[in-house]
Amino acid sequence: MRKLAFFAPLAAALAAAAIAQAQAPNVNVTVGPQLQREVEKLGDREVNEQIAGLQAEVGKALAQRYPGATANLVLVDLKPNRPTFEQIRRNPGLDPILSVSIGGAAIKGEIVTADGQNLPVDYSYFSPDLRDVWGYSVWRDADRAFERLGDRIENGRF
Repeated sequence: MRKLAFFAPLAAALAAAAIAQAQAPNVNVTVGPQLQREVEKLGDREVNEQIAGLQAEVGKALAQRYPGATANLVLVDLKPNRPTFEQIRRNPGLDPILSVSIGGAAIKGEIVTADGQNLPVDYSYFSPDLRDVWGYSVWRDADRAFERLGDRIENGRF
């Protein structure tokens, strides 16, 4: 009997994980036509990392507010605050530390809730001024846009 007592908590944990996975949100992100023309200049790897960051932020927010929902998003625009590796490779005169620009991201699309309701998404954030750029990350303002979109989804106002 004691041997079976070990398996009961394990079975409960596996059942809970299966339920959580069944309700995990699905986040599909595509690149808009304007950004598609810029991907080569920014670098495929870096853009893909930003897509993964957007998926993670939105997925986390959907799990909190709309379990089982699907988000179909288009990354319309993406601007780094500092030069990407690809930009530095193409333009050696850029300084990875001293070259600073207004960054951010624009996202459009829809969220389809588990009950079939379509909720439009239209969000963008770009630093309003170079003086507002803070942090030393290449993608700080884009990350900020994704975080703010996630917060808005969690609060039901996006």
